[in-house]
Amino acid sequence: MKQLLKHIAIIACLLSILMLSSCAEKDTPTPGIIAGFSQLGAESGWRVGNTKDVEAAAQNAGIQLMMRNAEQMQENQIKAIRSFIAYQVDVIILAPIVEQGWETVLTEAKDAGIPVLLIDRDIDAKDTSLYAGAIGSDFLAEGRRAGEFLMKKTEGMKSVRIVEITGTENSTPTRERTLGFRDALGGDPRFDITISVSGDFLRSKGRECMENILRETRDIDMLYSHNDAMTLGAIEAIEAVGLAPGKDIIIITVDGEQGAIDLLKLGKINCIVECNPMIGGQIMELVKKLAAGEAIPKKTYSTERVFTEWDEDLMSIPPRGY
Repeated sequence: MKQLLKHIAIIACLLSILMLSSCAEKDTPTPGIIAGFSQLGAESGWRVGNTKDVEAAAQNAGIQLMMRNAEQMQENQIKAIRSFIAYQVDVIILAPIVEQGWETVLTEAKDAGIPVLLIDRDIDAKDTSLYAGAIGSDFLAEGRRAGEFLMKKTEGMKSVRIVEITGTENSTPTRERTLGFRDALGGDPRFDITISVSGDFLRSKGRECMENILRETRDIDMLYSHNDAMTLGAIEAIEAVGLAPGKDIIIITVDGEQGAIDLLKLGKINCIVECNPMIGGQIMELVKKLAAGEAIPKKTYSTERVFTEWDEDLMSIPPRGY
């Protein structure tokens, strides 16, 4: 009997050891995915919303995110990418401020075996293998949507004098929104883009540009602004000289920030072409695939819409979150 009890005690002890060992294995965290994120800046509510969405999506996905804000300077982005390479992250996420000047540093990332995912904007590189894929808006389509609204809005007008405030020079959204807008107008002689200046996607510069333009002329029928931040600044300048935005000057803007939606409801903006920053979830799905060595589409587009003064459901638009 004593011998039997001894055997039972030994077996119980062994089972306890095995259970503790099993629990220890389960409690030990496995190494996760580390992604380096070079954000170009915080120039607008759109950009801030985009950053927050990416950070939240990374946390929800269990991905460690090393975020670096470049403060609108490409040299800071290049330094950040090199720091990610040195740290040996699994994936590099890059929102490039401009299209040119990336070949050297992205070649370094490629040589290190680290895939690069472009977000929001594209780069101009002959070797497209320097990046695994890109996700963001169809900027050409956004420009066309702005032009299509203007065509409908100005039916019956014999001439339309247009002021355009573009974004950062040599950036993808600036180039493609410019091309798409002109493509939609189709060479119609009624439309005259009298002034086109860069506001660098900044509210302060949008106001400054519009102030300078209004000193030269008030013979303006329409403002096409490449983002809401510049538009809000431009509207301040328009109202400061006693003109009514949305009435005296047709206002078409791109992004869909809450501030712009609020002005659309007040009739101070006529059309907003959405550029959706809330793509964090999609980004993290692509990051997971890249970290696992899987291929991803070369281009993934976000889903977007157009808000206009003619919409019947303007007052029911939910909070934008940016």
